[in-house]
Formats: sequence, structure tokens, C-alpha cells
Amino acid sequence: MKHSEQNITKITSIKELHIYMSLPSPLNPLLTIIDHSETPNQENNQRLLLDFYNISIKRSFKGKLKYGKNNYDFDDGSMSFIAPNQIISVESDENRNSDGWSLIFHADLIRQYPLAKSIKNYGFFSYAVNEALHLSAEEEKTIEAIVQNIQNEINSRLDTFSQDVIVSSLELLLSYCNRFYNRQFITRKMATNDLLTNFEYILDKHFSDNTNLVLPTVENLSTELNVSSSYLSDMLRSLTGQNTQQHIHNKLIEKSKEILTTTNLTVSEIAYQLGFEYPQSFSKLFKNKVNMSPLEFRASFN
Repeated sequence: MKHSEQNITKITSIKELHIYMSLPSPLNPLLTIIDHSETPNQENNQRLLLDFYNISIKRSFKGKLKYGKNNYDFDDGSMSFIAPNQIISVESDENRNSDGWSLIFHADLIRQYPLAKSIKNYGFFSYAVNEALHLSAEEEKTIEAIVQNIQNEINSRLDTFSQDVIVSSLELLLSYCNRFYNRQFITRKMATNDLLTNFEYILDKHFSDNTNLVLPTVENLSTELNVSSSYLSDMLRSLTGQNTQQHIHNKLIEKSKEILTTTNLTVSEIAYQLGFEYPQSFSKLFKNKVNMSPLEFRASFN
């Protein structure tokens, strides 16, 4: 446990976390499930850097959790996901009545399994906390059953199959969370449709301004929309089948076709106008998307 000059407490082991939270020694050195209704209140204004994956359900949480730059108030049945080495801050209420749990595991638990690589495909570990997963009652029962199975394994005598069973259960848990997030993108139509409409407006506006001379990026668009880049890409993929970068490329190709057929600008001039540093990069992307070079496309209209 180390304190940096910014008063950030870094915790690198499950045992260290239990000591910090005044909990009994963990039964598994790489995995723990913490019942928040039974944890002692911690000091206010904590800033923690945890070297773990953290999957949580929080209910009746009085106080604020700050993850990055965003404050988040938990609703009943809301689920959050935090990747290792992220700074979280908690401002506790002395009368806090916190219900829920956190499943916390070290990357070493899955290091020898395919999940070590595939976990990077679960974009929700990169979502901001205000993009939490809001579970239905039935979905919460499904999640709770899997977590209970993991807890049973932790409580049981360790054998050669214990880690295999736990990691398989984690994979199942993440698969269900992925399914439930896709359901959320669809069922929360008003908020999702507003986000999609604003995204399309910002992208159209960018390419209609011929003075930009810079390519839009996933990060810039998500910042302008006030969502994380992972959340934006996953939402778009769920609704349209394409992620943010693919949408940018589609709009870019659409604009370049318009310029090629309505002006006499050279391919280099078009590339620079669209924001490419090198015309060859534009030509390569165009040919990849259209199956002909920009000049071949222009010639086909003459």
C-alpha cells in the first residue's frame, strides 16, 4: 500500500485490499467477492488505484463515486465495470446504507486462459461510470446466480478444477453482461436515438465544413457527445452493425465521391481537404472501400 504525492492509495493484492477495508483475510489470493452491506464505512474522499478488474452491483448508495472525471449516483440494480489501474474516488456519507457487492479479481487469475485476451473485447470495462448497465429484475437474478456459484467455489476446498470453474463462470458472467448491454442499447430508445442523431449531425457538420482540414477521430467525436469512445462504438455497432471508425470512413468516402464528381480538384487536393496528411493514405482507403482508385471512380462518371 503506497501513498503518492497526490494522496492516491495504490492497492496491488487482494490481501492488501482486505486489510485496507478492515475485512477478514481473503479465501482466494486472486479473487474476492465483497458484500457492501457488511463492510465498514471508510474515510471520506478516498482516491484509490486498484490493480484489479472490478465488477459491481450497488444499491442504496448514499454518497458519490467518482471514476475519472465523472460523478455517478448508483440506481437500484445498476452494474459497473472497472479495468485495472484506474483511479476511483469515493465520497462517503457517514449514514451510508450501501447494499450490493463487488467481484474483484487480479489479472493473474485469468492469465493462462483465453479470457486473458478476450476480456479486452468487452468494451464496457472502458465505459464511463455514468454508462452503467441497468438490469431488469430477471437479469439481476441471472447475474446473482452466477456470482453465487463463484462464491461457492471460493468457499469450497481448493482442488485442481477450482480455477477452471471460476474462470468459466467469469466468462459466462461477462457474456451475459454483453447481452444485457445490447438489450439496453435497444430498449432505451429515446436516449440511444438522441445519441445516434447527434452523432450523425456532428459527423455531417464536420464534412460539410471545407475549412476543417483535419480528420475526425473516434476520441474527438465521443468527447463532443460526452460519452466514452467504447460506449459510442458499441452502441453504434448494436444499432447499425458498424462501429464509430467505420461510420467515419463511410461518411468520408461519401464526401470524397461528391468532390470527385462535382469538382476538378486533384486527388492530392481532395486528400488534404478531407484532412489526410498523405494523399497515398486517402487513395488506399478509397480503393479499399470502393474497389477502384479515386481517378478510376471519377472517370466512370465521364
